[in-house]
Amino acid sequence: MIKQVDNTYILETNNSSYVFRVLESGHPEHLYYGKKIRLIDSKGQLLLDSLCEKHAFMPGNNNAYDKEHMTYTLNDMRLEFSSNGKGDNRQPFVEIIHGDGSRTSDFVFEKAEIVSEKRLPKDLPSSYGECQGLIVTFLDKNYNLELELSYYVFEECDVITRSARLINNSDDKVRILRLMSLQVDDYDSDYTLTSFNGAWAREMEMCRHQLTRGTLINESCAGVSSSTANPFFMLGKKTTNEDKGQAYGFNLVYSGNHVEYAEVSEFGKLRILSGINPRGFEYSLEPGCVFEAPEAVMTYSDAGYNGMSQNMHQFVKKHILRGYWADKERPVLLNSWEAAYFNISESKLLKMAKAGKEAGIELFVMDDGWFGERNDDTSSLGDWYPNKKKLPSGVKGISDKIHDLGMKFGIWLEPEMISSNSELYKKHPDWAMQIPGKPHSEGRNQMIIDMANREVQDYLIETISNLLSEGEVDYVKWDMNRTMTDVYSPSLLADKQGEVAYKYVLGLYRVLDKLTNTFPNVLFEGCASGGNRFDLGALCYFPQIWASDDTDALERVKIQTGYSYCYPLCTMGAHVSGVPNHQTLRITPLSTRFNVAAYGSLGYECNFSDLDNNTLDEIKEEIKLYKAWRQVFQYGRFYRTDSIFECNEAGWMVVSEDKSEAVFMNFQGLVRPNDQRGRVKLRGLDRDALYHFYNLPFKIDIRMFGDLVNAVSPVHIKNGSFAHNMLAKFVKMDGEKEDYKAYGDSLMEGGVMLSPKFSATGFNDKTRVYPDFSSRMYFLEKVD
Repeated sequence: MIKQVDNTYILETNNSSYVFRVLESGHPEHLYYGKKIRLIDSKGQLLLDSLCEKHAFMPGNNNAYDKEHMTYTLNDMRLEFSSNGKGDNRQPFVEIIHGDGSRTSDFVFEKAEIVSEKRLPKDLPSSYGECQGLIVTFLDKNYNLELELSYYVFEECDVITRSARLINNSDDKVRILRLMSLQVDDYDSDYTLTSFNGAWAREMEMCRHQLTRGTLINESCAGVSSSTANPFFMLGKKTTNEDKGQAYGFNLVYSGNHVEYAEVSEFGKLRILSGINPRGFEYSLEPGCVFEAPEAVMTYSDAGYNGMSQNMHQFVKKHILRGYWADKERPVLLNSWEAAYFNISESKLLKMAKAGKEAGIELFVMDDGWFGERNDDTSSLGDWYPNKKKLPSGVKGISDKIHDLGMKFGIWLEPEMISSNSELYKKHPDWAMQIPGKPHSEGRNQMIIDMANREVQDYLIETISNLLSEGEVDYVKWDMNRTMTDVYSPSLLADKQGEVAYKYVLGLYRVLDKLTNTFPNVLFEGCASGGNRFDLGALCYFPQIWASDDTDALERVKIQTGYSYCYPLCTMGAHVSGVPNHQTLRITPLSTRFNVAAYGSLGYECNFSDLDNNTLDEIKEEIKLYKAWRQVFQYGRFYRTDSIFECNEAGWMVVSEDKSEAVFMNFQGLVRPNDQRGRVKLRGLDRDALYHFYNLPFKIDIRMFGDLVNAVSPVHIKNGSFAHNMLAKFVKMDGEKEDYKAYGDSLMEGGVMLSPKFSATGFNDKTRVYPDFSSRMYFLEKVD
């Protein structure tokens, strides 16, 4: 709900309030963002004085905005936006070079309008759905420019979004150096900012920063939102934990270069900014034209980081994901990449697919290597036609054969790339993003195609549309395996090159918008060397994104924990792969690899036709289990009970919307000797409901004990011998059993005491055998 009382604006969600007022000078003063508060009494009187800063004399060595307002400086005010030249020396929200060369902007309040429907941007994706909005217009009369700030309130999700538009009503061109999407100024600065940084195969590592005087910057200038610095970040107090305390979350609906600033001023106030990265950015705004900044998202919870995550998850599921797959259960897939890499053929793929079908796979994905002369990563990107030596009956032929098996068919594409060794490059060398006549810095033996060029966009729309329709494709893995270098578009004039990275993103969005609307039933999964473009902008077109090229279970626990702070489980592509793992050479149990991947959109990334019968039988049971609980895994409410970033364990819990079912998973890193402890406190249950808590029966392979079997064997058995392996086929030990009934409040407050871990002092069927990288999955069902 949005209320206007005189010059004050109150934005309310179910559990939060956001308040600002317009000063006499015409500047918007930020007053409050946090837990919901009351500001209007029973008589309709506004009670605001307690929130407003008091000023008598301006601080020393500062500047007044004008002679009528000499008691304060904008440099010491909490503002809804900021600009250069009028006394505010902090990071600006908007930065412009005018036609006369001046860099001073003087935007003051002009009007405000409360709207009942969301005004959608022209070229950028944004949130959608029922909400109330506030459009506030500020005018720079000196240069005849308008700055529009938009606020939209999504009450049930406790989310407020913000964006900005700059309108040039003058007769002169202006150059925009920056136009941010969000600014929040806070009186206090004693916050811990958590950013999510990493690298390829190490996405979303939690980085905590205690804010102090100066500026903290989280940014990407790689052309994508990047695996090095996701645009999502959090603020909390030192005492904030997963379940208690103030927690703020911020994100950006954008897939390109971004920056987040957290600046603590000389007066101890905090300024938060988020938007397009001004590094390398310059946009020429012609007279009569409009520039739109991406939408930013913010949320507040007093229930800790889990509460904040719940808000973000609900917002993404209800107001970012869209189309046929937004709320549909995602199919269990088998991908050919780690099974075959480039060495594929129709016969090999069909053999894998048949084995996958028998195991319960629903979607078979043909990854890289099927097109042009693609036998390695040095050629053929852009030549999106089948290699007839590998696919003699073409894409349509193998698609038909997969469909005849009763499975959906998917295909890998990397449309944003072009190889110098390709037919497309021979025809259109000017379509590559490179500086004409200058050496080019390549990544992965490929160049980026110029998505700022509308001709390129049209070509990709037509080519991919023909491929998807003729091949009857059900799924697309859309990859992008390098970042930008030599950022230059041959299709743009010299004075427009500062717009390339931005227009590239707009071009990508146009292509994706056309394709996803033309093929609404095709499931598009985003990928960019794994999680190099995992953001809200991409999720407007890709209902799920490949979270990382790293499929190692331990690393995936870290990676998926990081994503979980903002992104719901259904958006994360998560696969079970073979061991030793291809990225780390680590060996982890199949049960753990499944337990981790189940908390996402499940897939497999190994050669089923090479697996032994015991492994295939185990995978069949895994897939059967996942399908039975798929709705809960993909669309339930997710909670973290223990964080792998803070201890040796991870606890993940997902609860159905009606709280009738839940699944809890506990993961252990390295074993701690002589530690039998095991208690889990659950989350998100109905406090008054009675639940059945249990695990599924399972057997323990005696080979896990090595030559310890000789402590009980009547004859000596050599570790790893033929006799040892034969014995393991016929002798299986029962795993521990957990089976209890308890009320929700007991499970959440007192927890569940689990069977003791093995600690080298004895073993029976009540002992939890829990070596390195072990995990257990527990199920809860409400008892009538």
